Amino acid sequence: MYEVIIVVYLIVALAIIGFVLMQQGKGADMGASFGSGGSNTVFGAGGSGNFLTRVTAVLAVAFFALSLVLGNLSTVKDIDVILDAPAEIVTDVPVAPASSSDVPQ
Repeated sequence: MYEVIIVVYLIVALAIIGFVLMQQGKGADMGASFGSGGSNTVFGAGGSGNFLTRVTAVLAVAFFALSLVLGNLSTVKDIDVILDAPAEIVTDVPVAPASSSDVPQ
């Protein structure tokens, strides 16, 4: 289960990177309006910004949710390992005898 979530997490992270890189900057519309740049007509006249923004927002929410789930799973996994480990009790601890010169007077 943990490995499957890790793979989905990585796919979502790469998808966020891809969708963010496909988006235009804020100043890109000004150059396209004067004819110096080609307008993006794949998604329609104004639909690319809305589509890419919404997909990026959904992927960001999925990324944060998966981050919380993975953090929770890794924490619980570490606690189980610590609780299941056998306790090593050391009973033979050497104790140095106190000499009169070591004791402050």
